[in-house]
Amino acid sequence: MSPLKTFRLVAIAEAVTWALLLTGMVFKYSGVTELGVRVFGMVHGVVFIAYCLTTVLVSVDQRWSRRRSLLTLLASIPPFVTVLADRSAERHGVLADTWRLTSTEPSRTLDRPVAWLLRNPVQGVVAGLVALAALTGIALLVGPPAG
Repeated sequence: MSPLKTFRLVAIAEAVTWALLLTGMVFKYSGVTELGVRVFGMVHGVVFIAYCLTTVLVSVDQRWSRRRSLLTLLASIPPFVTVLADRSAERHGVLADTWRLTSTEPSRTLDRPVAWLLRNPVQGVVAGLVALAALTGIALLVGPPAG
């Protein structure tokens, strides 16, 4: 999958899980059930982490500026803004149809691990899933947001 399709898929998934979580919150606070928040909160948390990991991978490969990278990561916090971040990245031409580091030699420090992940797709997917599981585990240990 291209950087454009990968980023778009995860950005949309993050927005959809936001909608599900907000729906669960409506049910919780209207006294219907807390199940929606429990289930969709976990799903949203996992997809949120996947969005952040994908953003880092794409931003390194596509040589995004620090500003764009940070703003795109911050887009995961308010509901549905990841879709706007995707549209903005496409409009500004910073999401290509090919992965740069699959065909060019890594020149910067962060390029090396990203190039390895992209050039070894099976190991890259496994590494991504391990990172996702580890970060989700840490989030579960820390616990839900206070409030």
